[in-house]
Amino acid sequence: MKTFSMTTAAAAKDKKWILIDAEGVVLGRLASIVALRLKGKHKPGFTPHVDCGDNVVIINAAKVRLTGNKMNDKVFHYHTGFPGGVKERTPRQTLAGKTPHKLVVRAVERMMKKDSPLARDQMGNLKVYAGPEHPHAAQNPTVLDVAKMNPKNKRSA
Repeated sequence: MKTFSMTTAAAAKDKKWILIDAEGVVLGRLASIVALRLKGKHKPGFTPHVDCGDNVVIINAAKVRLTGNKMNDKVFHYHTGFPGGVKERTPRQTLAGKTPHKLVVRAVERMMKKDSPLARDQMGNLKVYAGPEHPHAAQNPTVLDVAKMNPKNKRSA
């Protein structure tokens, strides 16, 4: 029996569009499911060196949940590029700011392979929107209900 290796042309034909509503869904669980879909590990013809994952659209990213007291206690550090420019921000501040969708993008990004051109291409297949509207209706995305996959995936306010 030969080992199957998908080509990039075959992978491009097999791409699907998936729509995920992140309202009330736990951030880490959402990110791991999305990373799995972006990589294509859910497909039987998964090939590690080919972008065989799906295109994922996430809506309501501003309404994502974190368990425990991570909303206040977790701190993300970043640098402005200027001397002494180390800043910090909590998830609560990020969700209340101008770009609340970046919390979801960073969580998914941290679950992808590090420093890889393939991972950067796969992250290009992720579209995240803070509200319920998205411009990808023409692609007819299939809805993936992450909240119903496991009872632990959804938290109420």
